[in-house]
Amino acid sequence: MKKLTKGDIEKVDPAKKDIGKNWIKVGMSTCGVAAGAGEVYLALLEESKKRNVEIDIRKCGCQGACSAEPLVEVNVEGLPKVLYGRVTKDVAITILERHVRNKKLLHDYIFEIN
Repeated sequence: MKKLTKGDIEKVDPAKKDIGKNWIKVGMSTCGVAAGAGEVYLALLEESKKRNVEIDIRKCGCQGACSAEPLVEVNVEGLPKVLYGRVTKDVAITILERHVRNKKLLHDYIFEIN
């Protein structure tokens, strides 16, 4: 069996590809889904289309903080990468408006900044 390359992995798992400068990842592990991540993910998809917010929205696995689920990681050019915790549908919509569109952080929901 040959050793897999990065290109091989990207062919199998599109989540491993470079997703550009602006993106949102919603943690969809078991604990995330149980805490409402599915609703958060759908809200982000629907609202980004309604509001014409161009951002790549993806699902990802465990982010290692079950007690803060649902977790949403946001990367917007010009801002630090932010992991938001305890995100509800309403908070997700606020993330689109304030963080993505207006480039302002939601300090009350920040779990980690990189």
